[in-house]
Amino acid sequence: MKRILILGAGTAGTIMANKLRKALSQKEWEIAVVDREKTHYYQPGFLFIPFGKYSGNDVVKSVAEFIPSGVNLIKKDIEKVDASANTVQFTSGESMSYDYLIIASGARIAPDETPGMNGPLWQKGVFDFYTYQGAVALKQFFETWQGGKLVMAITDMPFKCPVAPIEFVCLADEFFTKKGIRDKVEITLVTPLPGAFTKPIATQMLSQVLSEKNINIIPDFYIEHVDNENKKLVSYDEKEVPFDALTIVPLNKGAEFIGRSGLGDDLDFVPVNKNTLQHETFRNIFVIGDAAAVPASKAGSVAHFEADVLTENVLSAIAGKPVEAKFDGHSNCYIETGFGKAALIDFNYDTEPLPGTYPVAGVGPFQLLKSTRLNHLGKLFFKWLYWNILLKARPLPVSHNMSMAGKNASLLK
Repeated sequence: MKRILILGAGTAGTIMANKLRKALSQKEWEIAVVDREKTHYYQPGFLFIPFGKYSGNDVVKSVAEFIPSGVNLIKKDIEKVDASANTVQFTSGESMSYDYLIIASGARIAPDETPGMNGPLWQKGVFDFYTYQGAVALKQFFETWQGGKLVMAITDMPFKCPVAPIEFVCLADEFFTKKGIRDKVEITLVTPLPGAFTKPIATQMLSQVLSEKNINIIPDFYIEHVDNENKKLVSYDEKEVPFDALTIVPLNKGAEFIGRSGLGDDLDFVPVNKNTLQHETFRNIFVIGDAAAVPASKAGSVAHFEADVLTENVLSAIAGKPVEAKFDGHSNCYIETGFGKAALIDFNYDTEPLPGTYPVAGVGPFQLLKSTRLNHLGKLFFKWLYWNILLKARPLPVSHNMSMAGKNASLLK
């Protein structure tokens, strides 16, 4: 019997396990998923925890609940991949061979990479909300905080869910307004980008949203260290931003075993063909989701769209056919703008977010680059969709390739 080994039981790995189990004979193919974690987190929900909108019940479930029957779930810690020998070695000293390997090991935060970030104030006055523990600690802090300088800072690119910091400051504006202390809270977004987002049209729209909410933006700021004693962010060019409470996106890196395997770049993400998701040297290795070093967003929607392409390419490789299905970098993200509204962006490698309607031209029902109540409801509904449809690889009426239908292409130069 031949074996497909999937490394990681997060969003991408779970979707692939479900897709491939449906597509391949159990008599001919063993599918195994390796992950040391027992808990599956709905990571987009972490954003809502600090503001009391979600609790643990909304974002925490068992990994095993979403691994389909006929797939072997292996709870082990990975030491490294020996790509030349087609084996994965575990920290226990055991190893496992594979015919095809799918790396879906995600991204992790690395606060220890930035001096002072995980110092004395870590989870006391300096927080992340990219982990469940960090989001809960921030919720507890906000319950008694009486105001001051609230800074939301981004350490470097790339990182998971690039719009989340924008959502965070918008939700903070709503939270402190409803709490009656917004006039006592100065909110600032600090970013290494030249603006609120990576693309001009979306940046213009989002910058206007932040301006209307009296949220400051400090662009082109590259964090060198966090000064715990004086409560300051310090950049490489010695600029300083003071804070009373700091919420930060630490440096994001790939899984540590990627570095030990010699498969990663300097951040331990795995370079692959950005369209086929196939490794350029080891042709029986494919990479999906946040683990892949491709110029797409590290977002759940990307993993979903990639999975359609990757399934087709893995099946082609198994059949000895050319790997020809292509991922175009498609991503879409709801962006919470506060007070029951959200925006929506839809884009790919070549086309930036544009105004318009999604998914049906002229009908929507969702509005692109516009804050609406319906977009907010779409964001909330996505949680149900994630647990019940997406992870289980049930069909959705949305193409993995981005469509220009409904978009205002006249804005492109």
